[in-house]
Amino acid sequence: MISRIPLGTRRKAFVASMLAAAIMLAVPSTARSQQVVAFVNGQPITTLDVEHRSKFIQLSTKKPPARKEVLDSLIDEILEVTEAKRFSIDVPDEEVNKAYAGVASRMGIDAQKLSEILAHDGASADTLKRRLRAQLAWTNLVRGRYKASLEIRDSDVEAQLELHKSQEKNDVGYEYIMRPVIFIVPRGSPDAAYEARKHDAEALRVRFQNCNDGISFARALPDVAVRDQVSKFSADLAQQLREILDGTGVGRLTPPETTAEGVQMFAVCAKKETKSDTPEMKEIRDQMFQQKFGAKAKRYLENLRRAAMIEYKMPEDK
Repeated sequence: MISRIPLGTRRKAFVASMLAAAIMLAVPSTARSQQVVAFVNGQPITTLDVEHRSKFIQLSTKKPPARKEVLDSLIDEILEVTEAKRFSIDVPDEEVNKAYAGVASRMGIDAQKLSEILAHDGASADTLKRRLRAQLAWTNLVRGRYKASLEIRDSDVEAQLELHKSQEKNDVGYEYIMRPVIFIVPRGSPDAAYEARKHDAEALRVRFQNCNDGISFARALPDVAVRDQVSKFSADLAQQLREILDGTGVGRLTPPETTAEGVQMFAVCAKKETKSDTPEMKEIRDQMFQQKFGAKAKRYLENLRRAAMIEYKMPEDK
């Protein structure tokens, strides 16, 4: 006699079998993402690493990279971090996160939005943070090991400046002594609140004639903060900001701009001329340093590659 299986039991068995099938179908995908494509001194590079780095490079360059380019990038990254650790150079997470936030800031967004963009385009925050960690560690290592040979003498900078000098260049820089003045706007406030504070800031800008009286007056205004004095050299500022400061007289306020805290202006309390560190000299010094640094870092990495044990588990694209 054949016993009948209750309908409820058959339904449960069917659901269980479908769930098992789904799990079995998911296994190859997960396993593939963890498939090792190369070992670098025993450290693995997985298919997922390659996919994320490929998407990241494509997002940066606007064109899909060759697989060899992607693998080379990941291999160099491992070699750089490993060599830095050999000299006790280990970049803390806080420094990596700060650099990550800096990338987002230069794009005009915050770190969370950057992570969302990377994930949406098939990359990940982790792949960028790994790259930043390697860059920071490698830069610290090369700078530390070859500090003497990377120094740029003032006489060399001046010679290059004279060689490339044109009538349009200005060989005078400035040191700006400033006080940040902030009209505070609570986070999450509507645009109308920022516009209202901009009107208040412009009203103060008209009245502000000197730092002594103006700072005291600004401090007495509601929801206004006056920060400690800051000193900036024109060589360290972006050209747009230099032009704003050059166009602002001593004792006056710069145009208001929206920040995370609210609406900010700078009271320009003093300008001091300097010829020892002009924007043009800094530009040339940076170019000369990057040339020296790049050549030294390239030779160093080539030597590490020659000495490394690199084993490819899948054929490379040529």
